[in-house]
Amino acid sequence: MNPQVLSSILLVVSAVHAFQYQELVQYVDEHKEEYVETLRDWVAVESDSSNVLKRPDLHNMMEMVAQKLRLMGGTVELVDVGEQELPDGQTLALPKVVTAQFGNDPSKHTVCVYGHVDVQPAKLEDGWATDPYNLTDLNGNLYGRGASDNKAPVLAWIHAVEAYQDLNMELPVNVKFVIEGMEETGSNGLDAMILAQRDTFFSDVNYFIISDCGWLSRRPALTYGTRGNCYFFAEVEGPIQDLHSGVYGGTVVEPMTDLIGILDTLISPSGKILIPGIREAVAPLSDEEWKMYQDIEFDMEHYKNKIGVNQLMYNNKVDLLAHMWRYPTVSIHGIEGAFSNPGTKTVIPAKVTAKFSIRQVPNMDPAMVKKQVTDYLHSVFAKRKSPNKLKVTMVIGAKPWLSDTQHPLFEAGKAAVKRVFNVDPDLIREGGTIPIAKTFQDVTQKSIIMMPIGGFDDGLHSQNEKISRYNYIEGTKLFIAFLNEVSQIRKTIV
Repeated sequence: MNPQVLSSILLVVSAVHAFQYQELVQYVDEHKEEYVETLRDWVAVESDSSNVLKRPDLHNMMEMVAQKLRLMGGTVELVDVGEQELPDGQTLALPKVVTAQFGNDPSKHTVCVYGHVDVQPAKLEDGWATDPYNLTDLNGNLYGRGASDNKAPVLAWIHAVEAYQDLNMELPVNVKFVIEGMEETGSNGLDAMILAQRDTFFSDVNYFIISDCGWLSRRPALTYGTRGNCYFFAEVEGPIQDLHSGVYGGTVVEPMTDLIGILDTLISPSGKILIPGIREAVAPLSDEEWKMYQDIEFDMEHYKNKIGVNQLMYNNKVDLLAHMWRYPTVSIHGIEGAFSNPGTKTVIPAKVTAKFSIRQVPNMDPAMVKKQVTDYLHSVFAKRKSPNKLKVTMVIGAKPWLSDTQHPLFEAGKAAVKRVFNVDPDLIREGGTIPIAKTFQDVTQKSIIMMPIGGFDDGLHSQNEKISRYNYIEGTKLFIAFLNEVSQIRKTIV
């Protein structure tokens, strides 16, 4: 037998026999209150990346992350990713990206865990039942902004590594971390940093793991795809200033009427996208994928009740999940320049801007979608023969991400879920966009898995965001088990 092959087999056998799962589980259970207190400290930092006044808090948050990893003995860096230009022309330092490394054994796989510690805005008066920045333990749930998205998952990964260390157990794989502080506002500077460090920090990474997502139901899940996002502004400009509708109504072609008219041509009442070329570009639904959707645990009645509607766009599970995850959709988000305050105001706006997005799926290309949308809206607008001016701009062009569920990385994920939860996971997609996954995939050409521990009812970006104690603690055990399962993937497979 080839000596290298024999060495690889012996490594695998050794790893199998050396894995002391019960000891690690006991350690986690003994330290769960400590884990909750650490999460409390992290949630207390108002790391809102959208509020420039909170930027000192964000810098402090990144230093807290770095210090936690330093105390564990990691090789830690705070990477400068530049400045952010504000609308008034001023510049503001971006929060540094934390990178860390634990282990550098060339005979082992190297995994890189990505996460973020910035949060969406939150105020008590928004409708929170508790102070959003004071982690509140109620009925087995830990309430606080960023608890599920994404501070608890980041900490669970850190605690997983820490458990091995504190029990003097060798990590089964080398572990790297990339933790950022601008995910909620577009991950400014991160793509450039990944590209710049492709041949250094990321050069030996075999697999990327992202836990910035959630389960679909009470059943644990592994995520293998996300939609992308093309975000548009459609601006219609008419008179040089706002006009009084009593004086000028009936004499001018109103920009708002034009805008509403063209928006109505984007999508039908039944949800069919009307822009030529969009639906034709979508990858067809395979029989295998249809079967996967059939087997997923999903309660449509609970879904309806949760969002407070009495009717959904589709009346069966497969169609609904398919249109949530793997078909594009048009969503109209708002109109800038229109009168929207309480009361009445008889104004004809001089300029109005609609904001809408199209979620991208394979095999759509954002550059092509930009052209299709722009050409289509201008053609529709031309038919109105309006004297007003239309300007269409695409401000975001994020690509979708899709992974191979047959890859051994997903087999490792399934085995870890089975060990910890004693069930097989659902294989799901995300309807939202996590652009970093596509960036890692494109830049490094390495495999990626999304391994969520957040619950289906955690209320991400909403009032009363939470993570359950169960998911937080059992999720830590899941990550511990997963690191061991990854160590058993043959080194020839990437």
